[in-house]
Amino acid sequence: MLFATCFVLVVVLDQLSKIWVVHHFILYESREIIPGFFNLTYLTNTGAAFGLFAGHPSWLRQVFFIGVAVIALSAIFFIHRKIKDISRWYTVSLALIGGGAVGNLLDRIRLGSVVDFLDFYIGSHHWPAFNVADSAITVGVAIILLTNVIFSGKEQK
Repeated sequence: MLFATCFVLVVVLDQLSKIWVVHHFILYESREIIPGFFNLTYLTNTGAAFGLFAGHPSWLRQVFFIGVAVIALSAIFFIHRKIKDISRWYTVSLALIGGGAVGNLLDRIRLGSVVDFLDFYIGSHHWPAFNVADSAITVGVAIILLTNVIFSGKEQK
């Protein structure tokens, strides 16, 4: 139940936030939220993280990204079944990663690109824009890494 709740929550929050941005912003429009640090900026990304593969043909990107997402989601569900009893943190982390993957996959299927809008920066140095799905994936990976460090420390003692 924890896995399904976290998974669905990520997908819903991701899609609702993207729908809101698409309906309230013009493409490339930016609104300053925290001066010198954070904007909401409506962008689309046809590539992967940081725009990787953006220059490749559209059909090839779509096949590649949908295939990778299906493989990743299959692996997540398989791994979750195997390790769900070890720690609730693994359950949460895999749900975050899976929900994020589905959020971005829905954009790719529906729009052909991913909607990004979270724009952090200091001065003229911008971190590449991202979204709720990307954040969930990053937090999920961080939780897995921290959980592994904690469990490996307990095993050594």
